[in-house]
Amino acid sequence: MHANIVVLPGDGIGPEIIAATLPVLEAVAARHGHTFEFEEHDIGGIAIDRHGVPLPDTTLEAARKADAILLGAVGGPKWSDPNAKVRPEQGLLAIRKGLGLFANLRPTKPHPAALGASPIKPHLLEGVDILVVRELTGGIYFGDKTRSATDATDLCRYTVAEIERVVRSAGRLARQRRGHLTSVDKANVLETSRLWRDVTSRVMREEFPDVAVEHQLVDSMAMHLLSKPRAYDVIVTENMFGDILTDEASMLAGSLGLLASASLGDGKVGIYEPIHGSAPDIAGKGIANPYATILSAALLLRHSLGLEAEAASIEAAVSAALDAKVFTADLAPAGQAVNTTQAAQAVIERLA
Repeated sequence: MHANIVVLPGDGIGPEIIAATLPVLEAVAARHGHTFEFEEHDIGGIAIDRHGVPLPDTTLEAARKADAILLGAVGGPKWSDPNAKVRPEQGLLAIRKGLGLFANLRPTKPHPAALGASPIKPHLLEGVDILVVRELTGGIYFGDKTRSATDATDLCRYTVAEIERVVRSAGRLARQRRGHLTSVDKANVLETSRLWRDVTSRVMREEFPDVAVEHQLVDSMAMHLLSKPRAYDVIVTENMFGDILTDEASMLAGSLGLLASASLGDGKVGIYEPIHGSAPDIAGKGIANPYATILSAALLLRHSLGLEAEAASIEAAVSAALDAKVFTADLAPAGQAVNTTQAAQAVIERLA
């Protein structure tokens, strides 16, 4: 296979974790007879500095032509003023919208070797395997906004079509996994959530009768996610609830440095990125954990390129590296950590 992969290193540790991940993809390509071409572009703070905007037209055009996009991270103190008219995060929102990516997949499957790094008791984490599907282009983040000297508003709006398409994505994934879908809303208070629950119930009843469905209010879900995480398979929810719950779920894995994500639409193209931020406090030190980015590359192979065996080989190699306690600073005691490049090399050495 020949694939064109657009690479968006971004800000902070983004360039470091991307630089560590590309050799893993190259090693997989060499082993399996593929050719991956990497085309680098700017997004986020570095794009603001170089082009005056967080998403240059050239970046979006390249992304539209690509087979997949691998992204590092955006943002940092230099661009952190919340009142600034131009912010790095706007680049992420714009590229997702521009590519029609409406479903954000965030898998959480704690690795046995890393259970001690989680603040959650290890016995609660054994056997946890959760996939959160977050709606990505609707809701309060994209609604009309107003601001005056005395008040401010943010409109939360959802259409039936927006809910249907993300629920269908979640239903298909649940069918491929353990056949259980949990839909999260706030239907006891919010009209958008009442619509969400009605549409979800109809789509699942009509199109996925073989998948078990339950509805949870977001506040109780926040509690259950930590108290009984083994009870959940696929979780689907709206944009803001998903943003919050997926960061909470990251605590189950022990480190943000282990968690990958995929942003998908109706087509094959997707954006693949670690869920952690740009970590400006450790940028340039070569100590960032590359595993989440490498696992995001595995999702890229699976969902955009259809290379399941190759994706599984990366995931197995990361797992083997963790089994061997090849830990970066976020996982290892002081003095026992490897650097970013060494962690990536450990994965390459273990590719089956």
